[in-house]
Amino acid sequence: MKFRRPIGIAALIMVVVAALATRGFGLFAPADTGLALYGNVDVRQVELAFRVPGRIEMMAVDEGAKVAPGTILARLDPRPLRDSVAVADAQIALADAELAKREAGSRAQDIAQAQAVLAERQAALDKAQQDDARRQSLVASGAVSQAIADATRADLKAAQARLKAAQQALSLQQAGSRSEDIRAARAQRASAMASRDRARTDLADATIIAPEGGTVLTRAREPGAIVQPGETVFTLTIDRPLRVRAYIAEPDLGRISPGMAVLVRADGNPRRYHGTIGFISPTAEFTPKSVQTENLRTDLVYRLRINVSDPDDALRQGQPVSIAVPSARAAGKN
Repeated sequence: MKFRRPIGIAALIMVVVAALATRGFGLFAPADTGLALYGNVDVRQVELAFRVPGRIEMMAVDEGAKVAPGTILARLDPRPLRDSVAVADAQIALADAELAKREAGSRAQDIAQAQAVLAERQAALDKAQQDDARRQSLVASGAVSQAIADATRADLKAAQARLKAAQQALSLQQAGSRSEDIRAARAQRASAMASRDRARTDLADATIIAPEGGTVLTRAREPGAIVQPGETVFTLTIDRPLRVRAYIAEPDLGRISPGMAVLVRADGNPRRYHGTIGFISPTAEFTPKSVQTENLRTDLVYRLRINVSDPDDALRQGQPVSIAVPSARAAGKN
């Protein structure tokens, strides 16, 4: 009897331990504690460059500097571009003058001058007609040779032609510019204005402005360097909004949906960040090599994006993080 009690107690302890180890010998399902995912803080960078060639005149920031949207980062020497704008302005002035001339038509002085030329040509024709009539009458009597009479007749025809030309010149002055000439002048002015707009655009593109707030990652060039269009001058990392790229295995896809709240943690950082699931890829892909799942198997996964609502500088781009989805649906339920 003395030995039965310790044996019974030992047997009871073994039964309790076995029940705990087997979760009630398999009779009780484990409580659903949510879904754990793994990913990295999304790397968002932009290569900043000039759209026009030139010599760098100024670079205002260095690597590691935090910049706000609209901050001037670098500028080219603007003198050649300002010269181009000045040339374009002069071309517009010339085109404006030509268009005004075409639209205004002939001046009163031009018409008066054409009328005077016409009167002069008419007088010359009258004299040529008189000379021709007189000499033709003297040919029969032999007072004037036939050669002189023929020359006089040629002078008459020339005078007639000059009079006709003066009449047409006066008609042109009175009619003014042709509609085709006016349209051509307007098109020339539009072309000059387009050239000026392009020159102004080039001048504006001689300045690099931060498109978003972020941190300058690299400074690839220095003042005085000659750069070509598209050549990287700065690399800017975009800090906000901060996003996390994660992957979920296909069997767990039905457990989440856009808008679900999540908690994000990084190694060595005790803080928990709040976020929401913003995007789930509609197509499957193979697990990236840099992503590890709990079963460590390369399998089909779906990419998702998580928007962190309360980030700070402790979260770095590319940093691995763990994501908890407390409100994830239980496995096997939609």
